[in-house]
Amino acid sequence: MSLVNPTLVLNCGSSSIKYALISEDGEQRIEGLAEALGNSDARIKHKNLDGSKVEINIPNSGAHAEALQIILGELIAEHKPVAVGHRVVHGGDKFKSATIITPEVLATIEELASLAPLHNPANAAGIKAINAIYPDLPQVAIFDTAFHQTMPAHAYRYAVPKELYTEHQIRRYGFHGTSHAYVSNRAATLSAKAGEQGWLVAHLGNGCSATAVYNGKSQDTSMGITPLEGLMMGTRSGDIDPSFHLHIHRTLGLSIEEIDTLLNKKSGLLGVSGVSNDMRLLEQAEREGNVDAILALEMFAYRTAKCLLGLTAGLPALTGIAFTGGVGENGADMRAKIVAHLKHLGAKADTAKNAELFRGAEGSFHAEDSAIELWVIPTDEEFQIASESRAVLGL
Repeated sequence: MSLVNPTLVLNCGSSSIKYALISEDGEQRIEGLAEALGNSDARIKHKNLDGSKVEINIPNSGAHAEALQIILGELIAEHKPVAVGHRVVHGGDKFKSATIITPEVLATIEELASLAPLHNPANAAGIKAINAIYPDLPQVAIFDTAFHQTMPAHAYRYAVPKELYTEHQIRRYGFHGTSHAYVSNRAATLSAKAGEQGWLVAHLGNGCSATAVYNGKSQDTSMGITPLEGLMMGTRSGDIDPSFHLHIHRTLGLSIEEIDTLLNKKSGLLGVSGVSNDMRLLEQAEREGNVDAILALEMFAYRTAKCLLGLTAGLPALTGIAFTGGVGENGADMRAKIVAHLKHLGAKADTAKNAELFRGAEGSFHAEDSAIELWVIPTDEEFQIASESRAVLGL
């Protein structure tokens, strides 16, 4: 059985390609992951339409082009896509919505690599690979930053000299845009409240961000010019004193590159606990009485709640909070810890309902007397990318 008018969604990383082929109605999909690209153990883990799985080694330490040749040829040849939607991390302030990819758009994506040096080049490589295989197939770029282009200037500007913004585009951009768009739209659909709605979306995983969304538009978000700003994450520090770099350089002699690695890859839950960036392992260590794990979890909950409370300033009214991401969807204990810090919002969780929401379950967990709604909504960035791609192409 072939998928009807499917859209191919690609998320190309520096050494991986996450892909999904989604039917026109969004009800069926084929998906997989090409990983370790460029290495001798490069492989594709593929899930067929019927749920069966297959793993294929990529010869010659395959890169993006080789992986896509196999994916489009051997794995999904019978399901010719009508379009390709690419997740592109950084669109700067040039792209405010889904954009059909032209040579000029591709060139701009490559130019914006200065803002996302680890991601935009890989995103461009995926676009070029599709051009080589299916030159006539329409392609669309869905930018992580685009959803947040509705933020007002008082939310996205930094308090630095104006020319840094006007001449060098130094501003807050925000990320996880497709996730925040999907979850906030879904929350508005699920809510019993009619009319205008204001939502806080907490995307909590190894990478974490929170966004204030009013009537479907981002008003403020936690991440900034890079994904390091904002919440405490798995290995990222989140907000930190801007003079930290200078202090650590002076006292320990670390270079800018070493400090960047410290804050992005050795901090967060991993750095504080000394145990892991995996919430499940930390909660096990918490039960065993590990004081560093206990502190890491409490910091994560407190700092998330503190951010959510701050983001309410961007909303004319607050309908509720939607949790998503690996931790947000599965971490009942962490959700309870966060909500406990939101007492001034009148947020109250139903313990039994909260405990039932994990492994892809969608539902509310607010108590009857809660002043705001509380939801768990599994994100579906692939569906969001496919939907926006089809919409901009008029399919």
